[in-house]
Amino acid sequence: MANPVVVVTGVGPGTGAAIARRFSRGGYAVAMLARSRDRLIALEREIESARAYPCDVTDEAGLEKTLDAVRADLGTPKVLVHNAVGGAFGNFLEIDPEVLNRNFQVNTMALLHLARRLAPAMVAAGEGAIITTGNTSAIRGKAGFAGFAPTKAAQRILAESIAREVGPKGVHVAYVMIDAVIDLEWTRQMFPNAPDEFFIKPAAIAEEVWHVAHQDRSAWSFNVEVRPFRETW
Repeated sequence: MANPVVVVTGVGPGTGAAIARRFSRGGYAVAMLARSRDRLIALEREIESARAYPCDVTDEAGLEKTLDAVRADLGTPKVLVHNAVGGAFGNFLEIDPEVLNRNFQVNTMALLHLARRLAPAMVAAGEGAIITTGNTSAIRGKAGFAGFAPTKAAQRILAESIAREVGPKGVHVAYVMIDAVIDLEWTRQMFPNAPDEFFIKPAAIAEEVWHVAHQDRSAWSFNVEVRPFRETW
């Protein structure tokens, strides 16, 4: 039998790549989507059974062509992990309204387009998973997050709406909220004096995403929160 197929969006050097590696180890064929062709090609060489699909998830027509290519190359996706993220800092008076719109396209509308194209086959099969990675902006609007938090809140509510629709049909939809600073080269530079336990490891996030995608259907989660043990919450 062919390997099951997972589509992972926003495959960068941190969480996205870690998710691709985890699903590869679990026996999946991995379709990696991101705008950076060079980065994807490098990861394709590194990760077994992974294939690069350069794609801007805000381009609906381009996204549809990419998903058609994934189906032709790898098969029908069983799991979607929407990890692509658009973010910006600034208060409501400072931000360019177009920035908010762009982030909405990445975070919320791309989830809608992906789910509309991938969920029907999952429903027909009676199984599958749609996992979205988020953060605490999905549940609170802090000062300085006006260009970002509204889009993540909308994303979480959209995911919940999809979950209530397709969950009873056998498709697990979940929102994995990351309440932490992810351990990346640029975040280490931002917090040069922070101890290791301040950061959340991309591989640990990926492990939880894997777990949620494979939960027994008698005990599915929707809202899943992950944070370092010393994180204040």
